[in-house]
Amino acid sequence: MEISRKDLDWAVTQGLVSAEQAEALWTALEKRAGARPRFDLATVSYYFGALIVISAMGWFMTEAWERFGGGGIFLIATIYGVCFVLAGKDLWAKPGLRIPSGLLYTMAVCMTPLAIYGLERLTDIWPQGDPGVYHGYHVWVKGSWLLMEVATIIAGLAALRFVHFPFLTAPIAFSLWYMSMDLTPLLFGKMEFTWDERLWVSLCFGLLVLVGAYLVDRKTKEDYAFWGYLFGILAFWGGLSLMKSDSELNRFLYCLINLGLMVLSVLLQRRVFIVFGALGVFGYLGYLAHRVFRDSLFFPFALSLLGILVIYLGIKYQRHREEIERFLLTRVPFGLRRLLPTERVK
Repeated sequence: MEISRKDLDWAVTQGLVSAEQAEALWTALEKRAGARPRFDLATVSYYFGALIVISAMGWFMTEAWERFGGGGIFLIATIYGVCFVLAGKDLWAKPGLRIPSGLLYTMAVCMTPLAIYGLERLTDIWPQGDPGVYHGYHVWVKGSWLLMEVATIIAGLAALRFVHFPFLTAPIAFSLWYMSMDLTPLLFGKMEFTWDERLWVSLCFGLLVLVGAYLVDRKTKEDYAFWGYLFGILAFWGGLSLMKSDSELNRFLYCLINLGLMVLSVLLQRRVFIVFGALGVFGYLGYLAHRVFRDSLFFPFALSLLGILVIYLGIKYQRHREEIERFLLTRVPFGLRRLLPTERVK
């Protein structure tokens, strides 16, 4: 629920609060919300500019950069990082500029994999052989990228120690997601690995990231867990969904797990779980339509009725959201209820 100045003016006309109380309350709310991100042109330009810089020094780097050599790449990335830190430090103390300041620190953290790559290229030290040009870091699964990911995670945690800016968790979670894939060849001790091996590593690692995000979620008022949840569910759900099985029981269990994710989204107050859970359930229904009930005349009608029922339940949930969530929470044992995260600060 969002409150505007018009809502307070309405409360004054209804005699619920005095004009002086409304003015004092609005002033206090403005101060409280002043440091929070807003979806306006300034905020969008901050994030868009940061995304351009991060992409320029990562996704869109070409093989031409290899002409600088390992030492040159390391020096350029380090200079970029230092300049971003100094600029971020200068802006952090200025009122209303914490978002661009925090993004500058985030950009500095995002220079870490490039700097480590240059250092490894200079020394020719790789965990599992030369992985090729830096552009492949965002394309190929290779064990030699691991040090770059570990260094980025350490840099991000160090930045969070001094700068309390939730978006700094994005490069950490992103690196953990990459690590979930690049650990596969190292864990199995070989350059070539099977698809199933990669999926199992992704699933288990994603589950660990989700647990870590949940632990962070319980201890923080600001949202430091969002990116951990997002990339954790990507690794977990992706590994689970891409596994092949000829067992109808396993497919049904897959549907139940996704239904569990949808329930978990209500308990943890995280929409990302209901999105992936709904995709999983929809995929299972699609499988039933095309494989199990392919020749059934009644299945499309039954599925249509199910879709209408889901819409109806969605309407009911929207109208009685608080009562439904309260009902679910009261059914959770008190000991488990204490483990749920507190309501997010909006």
